[in-house]
Amino acid sequence: MDRRAAVISVDAKDLRPKEELRLIFGSKAIHSVEKSARQRQGRLSAPRSGRKCLVVPMGNWPRWDGGVSMELVHAKDGVMTFRYVYSADYLEVQKAFEACVSSHDPNKIASLLLAHPYHADSLLALADVYKHIGEHQQAATLLERCLYALECAWSPLFDPLAGKSRLDYSCKENRPLFSALFSYMQHLGRRGCHRTAMEFCKVLLSLDLDDPTGARFCIDYYALRAGQYSWLEAFVESFYDDQSVALLPNFSFSLAVARYYLEQKEEAAPNATSETVPSSDLLQQALMLHPSVLSKIVARAPIKEDAAWSKVLKHRHFARATSGGPSLEHLINIYIERNYLIWRVPELQAWLKDAAVAVCEARGGESATWACARAEAFQADHNEYVTSFITCFAD
Repeated sequence: MDRRAAVISVDAKDLRPKEELRLIFGSKAIHSVEKSARQRQGRLSAPRSGRKCLVVPMGNWPRWDGGVSMELVHAKDGVMTFRYVYSADYLEVQKAFEACVSSHDPNKIASLLLAHPYHADSLLALADVYKHIGEHQQAATLLERCLYALECAWSPLFDPLAGKSRLDYSCKENRPLFSALFSYMQHLGRRGCHRTAMEFCKVLLSLDLDDPTGARFCIDYYALRAGQYSWLEAFVESFYDDQSVALLPNFSFSLAVARYYLEQKEEAAPNATSETVPSSDLLQQALMLHPSVLSKIVARAPIKEDAAWSKVLKHRHFARATSGGPSLEHLINIYIERNYLIWRVPELQAWLKDAAVAVCEARGGESATWACARAEAFQADHNEYVTSFITCFAD
């Protein structure tokens, strides 16, 4: 297995939020919740479609009704690319769904699902409705049903957990799986299942290396919340051919945070080498590369300003900081929206202040060097990431 596939491969057991919840709350608490759920649903057996890796089907779900299959498009160098295929009957349901969408009446989509309980786009649309009215558990159930249906259609050769199966996002029939994975990943994060969310994010990233959903802008957050610090370092080093990815706002700051926590662990010492950059240096580099991030962290975390903070924020390096273009401004806003919770830890706030003070005291030449690196890495005069909506990265 090559390095890229190895770092993005997933163990099916790590896709079970129930297992992570057991670690968080204990087996007795989870058993009590499961018993209550079984009593509400009745003693029904799960749909028989073989063992699934993405979700465990609920006992009250109907049998999968087909209509969708998957075919191999091509294979090269051990990587296989697939696409979903709709039957003629499924295409008719798709037309009915589009008519429901045009009516702007979610009740019509709900009615369509009564007749076709596994229509992917209808499940996604209704899940989005429930999410917007705050019914997150109902939304999650619909997303799980969607993932179950899409997995039922998989080719026997399709194995996204191994990191070598691809789906082209430009093929519209493939898009429901991307949407379902991204939305379900968000749900898991809201539940506090950060490790499970990270694993789903890995699956999402492996499907299309162009990352059409912007999963790379949140995988660092889930890795940090799950304590997967060494994995995050390995991911940035191994998954991307272009190491300039480390210049992205989220990775430049999150790699520093990951290194900070690794330094706090005694077991990290044997892995350290003379080439390992200290976390304080990484954070100072991030602040020189993206100085406008500091005031946004202080405002959003929020961090209570004292005299030292006021002095730092008034320093010309930070007071005059600009993002450096629409693309970078957008990425910085995504980073703040997704990661501001990381900076609520008092120890990290003190560490951040020390790094900011060090940047203020540094010679201007070093800051200028990082400013040149920023200008070279983010040259576009238009927003290249406009399709990655900032609200998509909020809990």
